[in-house]
Amino acid sequence: MKKNFFWRILLIAATTLLSIIYFLPSTPVFSSMPEWWKKIMPDKGMILGLDLQGGVHLVFEVEGDKAVDITLERIATHLRNILEEKGLKAEVKKENLDIIIKPSSDEIKKIVKDENAALTLAEESKERLLYRLTNKEINTIKDTSIDQALETIRNRIDQFGVAEPTIQKQGTNEIVIQLPGVKDTQRAIDLIGKTAILEFKILDDENPIAAKIPAIIAPNDEEKILQEFWSQIPPDDEILFGRDTDKETGNVIKRAYLMKKQTLLTGDLLTEAKVDIDQLYNEPTISIAFNSEGKKRFEQITGANVQKRLAIILDKNVYSAPVIKQKISGGKAQIEGAFSMEEAKDLANVLRSGSLKAPLKRLYNVTVGPSLGRDSIDAGVKAGIIGSILVIVFMIFYYRLSGAIADFALILNIIMLMGVLSMFNATLTLPGIAGIILAIGMAVDSNVLMFERIRDELRLGKTPRAAVDSGYHKAFWTIFDSHVTTLITAAVLFQFGTGPIKGFAVTLSMGVAINLYTALIGTKLVFDLINSRTEVKKLSI
Repeated sequence: MKKNFFWRILLIAATTLLSIIYFLPSTPVFSSMPEWWKKIMPDKGMILGLDLQGGVHLVFEVEGDKAVDITLERIATHLRNILEEKGLKAEVKKENLDIIIKPSSDEIKKIVKDENAALTLAEESKERLLYRLTNKEINTIKDTSIDQALETIRNRIDQFGVAEPTIQKQGTNEIVIQLPGVKDTQRAIDLIGKTAILEFKILDDENPIAAKIPAIIAPNDEEKILQEFWSQIPPDDEILFGRDTDKETGNVIKRAYLMKKQTLLTGDLLTEAKVDIDQLYNEPTISIAFNSEGKKRFEQITGANVQKRLAIILDKNVYSAPVIKQKISGGKAQIEGAFSMEEAKDLANVLRSGSLKAPLKRLYNVTVGPSLGRDSIDAGVKAGIIGSILVIVFMIFYYRLSGAIADFALILNIIMLMGVLSMFNATLTLPGIAGIILAIGMAVDSNVLMFERIRDELRLGKTPRAAVDSGYHKAFWTIFDSHVTTLITAAVLFQFGTGPIKGFAVTLSMGVAINLYTALIGTKLVFDLINSRTEVKKLSI
């Protein structure tokens, strides 16, 4: 009785057609397709990994000890602001890993306890209070600084526009970053590693020392200036440096500033950072806006320091120091500097994505050239083609017509695997190519198992149709078990492996799943079609 093959033929045809459509964007042919096709059909395919298209491999160390130091500095600044708001005159200093408050009072102790439970009172006298972080809190800061660094780096790279970056923790305090396709290594390093601690401080222009410090210095004289004036600088002051551009000559000028150490406002309260164009000089600037708490503090700071200069500092570099002409409401400010448009965009990016709790120390970076990637692709494609041809020839030679049917399934397998990888925009790496080649080998192995079972049934005297049905039935669980164990192995590799191992696991698992489909449905369909159309007396196997 003739079987109804319509639905199986339709299923094979539909999956093959969809695979080809999804794979097209990964081929050079896609660029010559008509515009209507590009708009309607998928426009993204497989993404080549770092080892194939080139890019940057970076390893950073998260400096946890400095994260603790920065956290204490921020706590001290916050307590200082709170005490000022409550009208309490107190000196708040950070010394090493201690926060010292003078004088001591029960009211101050209560405020500190309410504002920061992480601090413990280590020493107390009439003159001062000494607070420290607990060991548990220090360890928590170090751990969270790594997690926060991972998230911040992801946000920065997302806005940088890198497709399929790899960002993961390595060891206890290292972060590995792979950026496929990135050519400008230094820009990527600067963008990722910028601490992005934004601070606002008041310049101490009224101090007589300020007049002695040269306003304009030579490009490499920072250390010289610090050594010359370090003994004269008041304990509450510091010298920071910045650069700007002469509007007439275009020359970059290095400047030295004497300012108060106290940080009045930080970038933690930012809600917006975007690039604008200065209408007067037609140069990029960065406009920033604060949240409600930041607006209130900014208004208080500008109101209390009219006619003084307010320094805008990012990572200890002074970007601008405008004179406060009046109290500023609305919580908006502007950062000016000798920016190119690219620099301004990157700076706005890191301000939006947030500051790092801990500085990053670059351990090493490797730039992989695209020529190496092209060589790798060619070698992988060549190996795949040679291997496939050898398999196809062997199957036809050993199994004859049945071998040709297995080769048909093998071609279907390759087409569908490429289509599935393209559909999910998977990143293809050299280990991924190895996984594809292994999956191709397993596809042939499945057909070999079924063909040997069919041969056994034919030796028992069964008809070709009965032998095919019985062979597939008996081989099914053997094939299924071998594929399931391979899938379990691939799942373990994906769960615990690093980037390249994950790529191998993905292509292998997809290939194994497609193998089951093409071997148990594709080749069986061809055998059923042959046996249904004619009374086959002998099977070419």
